[in-house]
Amino acid sequence: MLVLGLSGAFSPEDADLAPNMDGSFHDAAACLIRDGELVAAAEEERFNRIKQTNKFPINAVRACLDTAGVAPSQIDAVGHYFAEYAVDLALDSIYIDNPGIPRRASRELITGYLGGELGIEVPYDRLLYSEHHVCHAMSSFIRSGMKEALVVVMDAQGERNSTTIYRGRNEQLAKLGTYGASKSLGWFYEESIHLLGYRLGDEYKVMGLAPYGNPATYRDLFSSMYKLRDQGDFELKMDHNAFLLKGFAPRRAGEEFTQQHRDFAAGLQHVLEETAMHVIRFWAEQTGLASLCFVGGVAHNSSLNGLLLRSGRFREIFVHPASHDAGAAEGAALAATYKLGSYRPGTTPPARPRLRSASVGPGLGTASEIEKQLMAWGDLVEYSLPADVVAESARLLASGSVLGWAQGRSEYGPRALGNRSILADPRPAENKERINSMVKKREAYRPFAPVVTQEAAEEYFHIPTQTQANYEFMSFVVDVRESRRAELGAVTHIDGSARLQVIDPDTNPRYYRLVRTFGELTGTPVLLNTSFNNNAEPIVQDVRDALTCFLTTGLDILVIEDFLVRKRPDRELAFDNLIPEFRPVTRLVKRLRTTLDGKRAVAHEIYLDHLKGARAEISADAFALLETVDGVRSLASLSVTAGGLGDDIRHELYRLWQGRFFLLRPERL
Repeated sequence: MLVLGLSGAFSPEDADLAPNMDGSFHDAAACLIRDGELVAAAEEERFNRIKQTNKFPINAVRACLDTAGVAPSQIDAVGHYFAEYAVDLALDSIYIDNPGIPRRASRELITGYLGGELGIEVPYDRLLYSEHHVCHAMSSFIRSGMKEALVVVMDAQGERNSTTIYRGRNEQLAKLGTYGASKSLGWFYEESIHLLGYRLGDEYKVMGLAPYGNPATYRDLFSSMYKLRDQGDFELKMDHNAFLLKGFAPRRAGEEFTQQHRDFAAGLQHVLEETAMHVIRFWAEQTGLASLCFVGGVAHNSSLNGLLLRSGRFREIFVHPASHDAGAAEGAALAATYKLGSYRPGTTPPARPRLRSASVGPGLGTASEIEKQLMAWGDLVEYSLPADVVAESARLLASGSVLGWAQGRSEYGPRALGNRSILADPRPAENKERINSMVKKREAYRPFAPVVTQEAAEEYFHIPTQTQANYEFMSFVVDVRESRRAELGAVTHIDGSARLQVIDPDTNPRYYRLVRTFGELTGTPVLLNTSFNNNAEPIVQDVRDALTCFLTTGLDILVIEDFLVRKRPDRELAFDNLIPEFRPVTRLVKRLRTTLDGKRAVAHEIYLDHLKGARAEISADAFALLETVDGVRSLASLSVTAGGLGDDIRHELYRLWQGRFFLLRPERL
């Protein structure tokens, strides 16, 4: 049985379903399951290039079909990651606020997208909705390889609950307890980070900031907002005004962090850890279960996961690499499979191994397809085919180069795990600041993660021996051994910790060999690994994404499969022959504004029309040129009627390309 799982909302590519939509039903994704086995999975953001997108995952569905070599007619059923009543209630709320929008139920929207754009005809009884927390729990428990486990789903909110506890046994789930929306640790964390200038999707940044602060500073204030009760219960209430009345100065996006902000982050992280541990500890004692599957958005808090490891309460812990809502697409497909009777209660399910690799997305194409694209970009790059690209890459890393590394199938989940990564030498402490400034354009405090060979892991890191865990997916923060912290200056966080990835030669042989070869050259079998993207985009997916990121950042080298790519010297702005293309969400607008001296002036703007989309004021000359973009003519051709490409406008266009306000492609593609 072939089942497609879906997460996300219902907006088309070029517009939101309604103006000013919130981030509900985010992390759009598609997943293809064959007889319960994971065939392909991909997040929509990798294709529409909108981080944590809440649009309908049409491109992700198409990619899953193409990757698996499946025709639309072969799909037996479709699973959705929320209960039908909850989705339709949310849609009704949108329709009430926007009476001009045609009222369509979620079932009509889903079947319309799948049938109209992809030719997937879904009979009424083959579109199956499941509770959100069931989807999370299924994805984690089925992929854990465990026969029996405590399954804890903890996120902002499902239909009604923010935390649900299950006993998983033989691929079946039994609900043990729930915590309502008023006790949502996910919402508590998200609402609190607004005081730090952050929003939904930025929680992981605050987790990285917390070690710079002192949780004692605001302990009394935070303690007044939560209380731990018997039987794993607790009370929770966020009161922003309490901090403001005590003189806390909230940070606005882009401002520097003060020690107040660092201490607030530390206090917030402490609340999350103490409360989550209180809940999980109770249910572990109540059930006597020695294995844990932890899933949901909160399970991406790797510092909390590290605390669970060190607690010694479990023999084994599994955290799914896509524990956020994108991973619930897989759970939706699994839940639909079970509802259709593939595995009936009382029967013995097949033995399934633990998920070892998240590389289940689309690949990069054949060698000839990749070379064709590299040749088309020849005005800006040159390439070679080393006899051993792994050995050459290791040598370049050892000599100080920072590499973009694109290999094989893309990863499912928010973290690059060696197939869409930026890699560097983990030893020089200055590499952290260097990569943050030249590539990521992000806050300087944020740490980078180390990847280490399996045999060297315990030599460099404190790996808890009493609890086994899946370290392949960079889900746990552990301590760097004190004797190794100076050696690992670029990946050791301020508190001596690191978000660790251990690479197994059986799951990713090429990546493993790269780390091992770097170790043979330097004596340190560890690399710095961060996601292959800049601050304006999600992780790269295909060759064009990789080249675009390479050409608009300070990366030294790009490695795509067996090809080693370099930038042509002094050709950074030589993009005259490239064709500009607007993204579906790109908008140009002129607006009147009043200046400080009371005069009226025309402002020229370009912006991305989606939740959290960037906006920039541009020159009248750049606006005039961009107004003529048709996706056919090159910049050189467009500039003839727009006054030419002077140095100022050339630099301006380059900055807009860096911000992904538009894309460029060669004429020959």
